[in-house]
Amino acid sequence: MILSCGEALIDMLPRETGQGEAAFAPFPGGAVFNTAIALGRLGVPSAFFSGLSEDLFGEMLSRALIESRVDAAYAAVSDRPTTLAFVTLKNGQAKYAFYDENTAGRMLQTTDLPVLGDEVEAVFFGGISLAVDPCGATYETMMEHEAAHRVTMIDPNIRPTFIRDEPAYRARIGRMIAVSDIVKLSDEDLHWLEGAGDISDLANGLLARGPELVLITRGSDGASGFTASGEVRVGATKVEVVDTVGAGDTFNAGVLASLHKAGALTKAALANLDDATIEAALTLGSRAAGITVSRAGANPPWESEI
Repeated sequence: MILSCGEALIDMLPRETGQGEAAFAPFPGGAVFNTAIALGRLGVPSAFFSGLSEDLFGEMLSRALIESRVDAAYAAVSDRPTTLAFVTLKNGQAKYAFYDENTAGRMLQTTDLPVLGDEVEAVFFGGISLAVDPCGATYETMMEHEAAHRVTMIDPNIRPTFIRDEPAYRARIGRMIAVSDIVKLSDEDLHWLEGAGDISDLANGLLARGPELVLITRGSDGASGFTASGEVRVGATKVEVVDTVGAGDTFNAGVLASLHKAGALTKAALANLDDATIEAALTLGSRAAGITVSRAGANPPWESEI
C-alpha cells in the first residue's frame, strides 16, 4: 500500500453560467489528494492521510476517495472547515488563491499522526501543506520517523504565493529531501529551490544530499530520472492540453504505481534501480499525466485508460 500524506481541498474551478456570468464550480482536489486518487485508479493499493472536515466539502472529498478505491482510515476527521482553492486559468495554466486559515487540514497536529501498519510500503509527501504550520511541522515529523522504516517520496509542488516564511520553508524542504528516497520536482520548482543552472547539474546536486532517485519533469519536453548511475529520459505524451490541473500529481502516481508493480518500492531495490525500471516508471507517469491534461480539472485516468 502507498500512503499519500498532504492536503485535501476543494478546487473552485472557473465556469460560466447560461446567462454568461462568471462562476466557480467545486471539485475535490489538492496535490497529494490527487496523487492518492490517481494511485487508486491505477490499481495500486492506495491510502490517504490528512485532516478532513465533517462539513459538506469534506463529505465531497471523502466520497471521492471511496469512489476511487482509496482507503481513508488513517485520516484525522474534525469539525473544522475544508480548505478552498479558487482557480483561474491563463493559456491553460492554473493559478490559485487559497483560503486555508483554521481549516481541518491546516490545523493537523502531531497528536493526529497514525501508527502505520506493515501493509504500508511507501509514504508520499508534498503540496502546500508543507508551507504552513502546524500541519507542515506535523508532516515533517512523520516523514522523519517513517524514513527509517519504509520508502519515502516528496514532491514539494511549490506555490510561491502561498509561502509566507520563505527561509523556514526552504529549510524544511531541504531537511525532507535529505531523508527522502525519491524526490520529484518540476523544472520550475527545481530552479526556484536551487537557482539558475543546468538541470542535470542541479539534479545531481540533490542526489548528493541523500535521495536514491531524483525525478525532474520538463512539461512538453518530457521527464528525467537521475540516479548515481546516470540519467534516463523519456519524451512527453503528445496530447491536446485542456488544462494542467493535476498533471504533476498524476505523474507522481504513475511513477509510484510502476515501481510498486515492479517490486521496486524497497530501499534495497531503489539503491540498485536499472534504467529499464526507471524508464517504465517515467513512461507510465507521462502517459497518465497526458490523459489528465487532456481533460478539464484533476481527473486522473483509470488503469483501463492507459
